[in-house]
Amino acid sequence: MTAQEEARPVRGMWRQGLEVFCENRLALVGVGLFVLLAVFSFLGPLFYQTDQVHTDLTKVYLAPGTDGHPLGTDGVGYDQLGRLMLGGQTSIVVGLAAGLLATVVGTVWGAIAGFAGSWVDAVMMRVVDAMMSIPALFLFMLMASIVTPTVPMLIVIIGAFAWLGPARLVRGEALTLRTREYVMAMRGMGGTGGRAVRRHIIPNAIGTVIVNATFQVADAILYVAYLSFLGLGVPPPAANWGGMLSDGLSDTFSGNWWLLYPPGIAIILIVLAFNFIGDGLRDVFEVRLRRR
Repeated sequence: MTAQEEARPVRGMWRQGLEVFCENRLALVGVGLFVLLAVFSFLGPLFYQTDQVHTDLTKVYLAPGTDGHPLGTDGVGYDQLGRLMLGGQTSIVVGLAAGLLATVVGTVWGAIAGFAGSWVDAVMMRVVDAMMSIPALFLFMLMASIVTPTVPMLIVIIGAFAWLGPARLVRGEALTLRTREYVMAMRGMGGTGGRAVRRHIIPNAIGTVIVNATFQVADAILYVAYLSFLGLGVPPPAANWGGMLSDGLSDTFSGNWWLLYPPGIAIILIVLAFNFIGDGLRDVFEVRLRRR
């Protein structure tokens, strides 16, 4: 079989997967929402430039549309639209990085535990069970109160505890895959356990991993919002949607409603986007749909 003939089924598989994904209208909506929010957050400041470092107490609590501020200003004079763009950068970066970190750690941990079995699996999964018995938000709050909550530190804190779910999922896949004929044949020919995990267990569990990764990103964005809402997010003048939501809640009772709804809506939209994308990817990797 030539290289061109071998590549043809691969292209067909990718094309079929894309067709299945495109059939899910909510998945397409999710992609559109994510692209829209990413463009708004990262490219928006290039066209709508505001000062998000220096305060201006002469322009506090301006209503939307006043003095050239489409979404008004907050309690220290920051333009709310520019603040929303800056906060989106932090929320998206931390969410993506922490979600991917949790997925990688959980995938490796679960694959090793499931393939090794015996006492190795028992010890590794008891660690997971012990950590899962403690509320994740409590652990995040504890770590965030001990260390300075910078963007890299938030990524590490969230990723360090969010890998437990992926580890359990991949471990279940590994328990099934390790008894497959091709894995047994590879071990019979002298292949090592590490090779089996790298070349067979993780690649064949990639569908579960990718789908779970989208939900991990959505959860990480929510965790960032939780921590920031509790005052444990990145310190000013940096911003994120959770911190803006917390500040806006206290100001809403004074009638400054425009400080609450924009960040709240942005959080809802980004979380929905990744959940819709995850549902679409789940259809793509569903065996019955791939064999239609």
